[in-house]
Amino acid sequence: MRPNLLLVTTDQQRRDTVGPGAPSFLRTPHLDQLARGGIRFDAAYASTPVCVPSRLTLLTGRSALRHGMTHNGATSDVLAPGAPTLPARLGALGYSTTGIGKMHFTPPRAHHGFEELILPDDYYRTGVPAMRHGLGQNELSPGLATVPEAQTLTSWLSERAVEHIRHRRDPTRPMFLWLSYSKPHPPLDPPEPYYSMYRDAPIPDPVVGDWAGDDAPAAFRRQRHRGSFDLLDPSVVRAARAAYYGLVTQLDYNLGRVLAALQDAGELARTTVVLTSDHGEFLGDHRTGNKVFFHEAASGVPLIVRPAAGCSSVPAGTVVRTPVTLADVLPTFVAAAGAPAPEDVDGEDLVALAAAGDRPRVVVGLAGGDAGPPGVPYYLAITDGRHKYIWYPEGPAEQLFDLASDPRELHDLARTASVADWRDRLVTAIVDAGGERYLDGGALPAVEPMEDTVAEQRANGWPGYHTEAFHLDVRH
Repeated sequence: MRPNLLLVTTDQQRRDTVGPGAPSFLRTPHLDQLARGGIRFDAAYASTPVCVPSRLTLLTGRSALRHGMTHNGATSDVLAPGAPTLPARLGALGYSTTGIGKMHFTPPRAHHGFEELILPDDYYRTGVPAMRHGLGQNELSPGLATVPEAQTLTSWLSERAVEHIRHRRDPTRPMFLWLSYSKPHPPLDPPEPYYSMYRDAPIPDPVVGDWAGDDAPAAFRRQRHRGSFDLLDPSVVRAARAAYYGLVTQLDYNLGRVLAALQDAGELARTTVVLTSDHGEFLGDHRTGNKVFFHEAASGVPLIVRPAAGCSSVPAGTVVRTPVTLADVLPTFVAAAGAPAPEDVDGEDLVALAAAGDRPRVVVGLAGGDAGPPGVPYYLAITDGRHKYIWYPEGPAEQLFDLASDPRELHDLARTASVADWRDRLVTAIVDAGGERYLDGGALPAVEPMEDTVAEQRANGWPGYHTEAFHLDVRH
């Protein structure tokens, strides 16, 4: 019998909340158990660390170099009706397909291959007085949830998943369920007991690279100034980090309830579970917040695969250090469903990759948007797991980090070393990945810096103001 398939995604969860990089005080018993019983990928990346591009990569198995969405936009502009998305492929293989949680589709009720969707909008339409503290969706200032834990969106989504497993799934077909949590994305508003859980913990201070001053790349500085993250008092950043960790633990404990429902139904052992996130969060590192850029805090994501019993020869507890991306999730599930890995995707089956052992692999990153010079991305980047090179067209500027000796990216080697060969490697990798459209005549694009002042940047920030009545799927 083919396994059930459970994809659990969080929103804006850093890679260093699982595995050896996680603070020792952080309570994540269920993530830890999944890793002990499965495979943990310690060099997992969101190649475009922005919500919608990452979700499109999960749906298509393609990076933004191919699907073309480098910033938040309408999924229907990329996915035509009948597109071979992950749920569509699994549905064609005989799976029931259900999505529960934040999909960030446009229009919100576009199914993109799912048979059924249960969205945060269904939660907010119940009239629950959530998210009434006034905090924006992009702010680091923390606050307390305006509803008890059992009435939070995280709890509600978990209960919908439990209900689906117990009562709503089709028992004649294997199940594919995508449970998509919207935290720990801001607002950083955990309920009790999670709000106070880490108040007195030894919260690690933000890391600040020697490159992260007023001479940082222009695109990077603009994001910092648009959020005025560099003006936050250290006590606020510390409180934000404590609240963030509280949200991570709330997610973990809620996930335990979903796993328990599978166990009660006799389905946990025969369910392949993949857990990951759409991107990370700077959380004060390098004097900024939010995500978007390709530094480890923002692009590094947790990724755990717990294969169903008897479906993998990879020893439980295996740790993989080969770079992987969200594009690898689709072929992993298709392979678990018993079909050959698709040839029209960028990713690979993660279980097969783990079985083959660590090997050289390159990840190309990029992101864009309307906050920089028109016609060019904010950056183009490459990492092989050992080094990371980032090219910023605005300026232009470039950075090189040795991730083996400097995993926190404190020292920019491009300031003192020649990086011409890395430019060539980046161009080659972009072409090989189908991203020629992002080059300028076969070369890395370069433009003059914009002339907006720091004051103008701070005045034009976007704190993410939304009420619970907003119609798009961006309420957290």
